[in-house]
Amino acid sequence: MTGTLRSLRSSGSRTPVRHTLLGALAGVAALLATGVTAAPASAAPDPGAVAPSARERALAFWTPQRMREATPLDVLSVDRSEVRAPAPRKGKATVVAPSTPAAGPGPPLAIPHGGGPWTGGGAVTKTAGRVFFTYQGRTASCSGNAVTSANKSTVITAGHCVKLEGAWHTNWVFAPGYHDGQTPYGTWTASKTLSTPQWTASEDMNYDIGAAVVAPLDGKKLTDVVGGQGLAFNTGYNKAMYAFGFPAAAPYDGQKFIYCSGTTYRDFLLSGDHGLTCDMTGGSSGGPWFTQFDEATGTGLQSSVNSFKYNFLPNAMYGPYFGADAQNLYQSAQAS
Repeated sequence: MTGTLRSLRSSGSRTPVRHTLLGALAGVAALLATGVTAAPASAAPDPGAVAPSARERALAFWTPQRMREATPLDVLSVDRSEVRAPAPRKGKATVVAPSTPAAGPGPPLAIPHGGGPWTGGGAVTKTAGRVFFTYQGRTASCSGNAVTSANKSTVITAGHCVKLEGAWHTNWVFAPGYHDGQTPYGTWTASKTLSTPQWTASEDMNYDIGAAVVAPLDGKKLTDVVGGQGLAFNTGYNKAMYAFGFPAAAPYDGQKFIYCSGTTYRDFLLSGDHGLTCDMTGGSSGGPWFTQFDEATGTGLQSSVNSFKYNFLPNAMYGPYFGADAQNLYQSAQAS
């Protein structure tokens, strides 16, 4: 995600529409080409699958210096020329409880907030983290979050943080609890990355949701180490939500855990997404949005991810509605 997303393409520019989203996002390549580190090729044998040898290379590749130097992948950028995408499919309201310690919601202390460091502590500082990967041969970063899952190894992020412009990212790793160049809970390599069928096929912005299944680290599974947040699907709009991420484009630098909060609204322009006042920038893509978030414990129900901004609304962030296809993606990931 970028500062105002204008670095993806110039303000007021026009991009051909591939029925769904933002077409090709051609400006991302130019952005990432500036001051980034080339990475060795490590193509997956099958779409989304990662061979053990590639995981070993990824773990060795992501040194603390490379993490600090990784260029933030921009939030998707949309302008008025885009065609409105069909609304996401709905289904039955479903909640997955957190596997982290939880208490009843206390009174909100940090809502609304347009963007700033999270100082509340709690489980979210362990479950959320930075995502690093190679995109078009260059290092890049997003955000992600560990969730309760049958395999204890599932991370939810944005679709464009696992696949973009028709290619799956490589050297994909997750660093939960990242801060100030530190990875206190280790660096977890993806054994598989997935996205919704609509994102995989045509990068439809209504379905900009991705997932990764990470391999065990030192004989332990991810949520046994950091815990897992709950999830909520098909629970409606206009909710009090907290959004988190690791924005790395100015005025942020990727070293701090940032949040926004407020009452969301349904996008009235081109998508069926949630909207939230938020100034997070590039690198926060894929960071979790929570409903029923308890500031005292740092737990909630993940209900979206940071996805895109409109060029002409730089202080508003949008995140996809977690409907039937998001739920199916989660089921597929936790069964892997």
